[in-house]
Amino acid sequence: MSGIDLRALRRWPDVEAPNLVAADAADRLLLDTAAAALAKSRPHAVAVIGDAFGALTLGAAALGARAVRVHQDPLLGERALAANAERLGSSGSFTSLDLVPDLVADATAVLLRLPKSLDQLDEWAALIAAHAAPEVTVFAGGMVKHMTLAQNEVLGRHFGEVRAGLARQKARVLTASGPASAAPAPVGRVARSATGYARATRPTEERATWPKTAVIDPPGITVSAHGGVFAGASLDIGTRFLLEHLADAKPDAATAIDLGCGTGIIAAALAAARPGLRVHACDQSAAAVASARETMRLNRLDDRVTVVRDDALGTLPDASAELIVLNPPFHTGTTVTVDVGIRLIQDAARVLAPGGELRVVFNSHLRYQPTLRRLVGETRQVARNSKFTITSSLKR
Repeated sequence: MSGIDLRALRRWPDVEAPNLVAADAADRLLLDTAAAALAKSRPHAVAVIGDAFGALTLGAAALGARAVRVHQDPLLGERALAANAERLGSSGSFTSLDLVPDLVADATAVLLRLPKSLDQLDEWAALIAAHAAPEVTVFAGGMVKHMTLAQNEVLGRHFGEVRAGLARQKARVLTASGPASAAPAPVGRVARSATGYARATRPTEERATWPKTAVIDPPGITVSAHGGVFAGASLDIGTRFLLEHLADAKPDAATAIDLGCGTGIIAAALAAARPGLRVHACDQSAAAVASARETMRLNRLDDRVTVVRDDALGTLPDASAELIVLNPPFHTGTTVTVDVGIRLIQDAARVLAPGGELRVVFNSHLRYQPTLRRLVGETRQVARNSKFTITSSLKR
């Protein structure tokens, strides 16, 4: 058992809805599977990666883990964990860290929620294998419908033994042990990067390193991507379509915002095309922010592009922006929803100055136009293809 009532956890300040939960069967199974290891762990020996809203971190503490170290990629996940901990009186039981060696250094137990991205899992597993204790056990869980044999294979690149447990309530846990870095093997070591995110260095040519880089041409931008960032070191088709229709977006603007910047390719393209423009790029994902900062450095744009981790545009004042560019996500975790996009549009409307422009690309079936007209102002269609629509909205 978890030691706490996981039903008491909330997703707030993230999106809350009847079909969205703060803890699920995979969280419960992970805690039950790891219970014995948690109970006998020494202080600072337990790490949690990918906890959604605090179930694993607070559950581990309730089962006996002391001074838990945790990394959550979404900023709203961090804030939800903090809020849940305060309500349950567990605020001093954990420390939130970036994805750096200190997160897992000498850890003997790591609880991990299996991510959608195999690249993200690969980066996490490499970090653990390189820096956790040789006797570490990794408990990696998820809902069966989101699990694949490829996840076993990724863990198998970094650990000598990977075992699949029995399924329960449509959840399953993979248990990995014997980190490959404990024996001679071509495993990339991980060092702290200038971005504060884990960055692998390659001792051989046999193992890919993080972040990955690629040149995207057009627009002639070198992009950097940590594991788990949408589209990785490539250009997704929605962003490509948007880049083809940015030249006329508020051409007299002195400042612009790339909202939900991902790897930062839109911010970089804007700054490269407009030498006098200053750009604010933001994302709530720690991996995205680390990637975007590296993208700016590689393209020598870091003097004109500021990259911050933020909940939407929470650090910016009202009516302060001339141009905002947005390619909104249409899911939260594995659940498809327009709520995230609407929330970003609402904050963009708050930050836009009168006469400012919001340029958005979205899957055409989502039909954001009525929302844009209601929240921002006059909205016109800039372009449309078989899958995407681009709109321009002027703040009333």
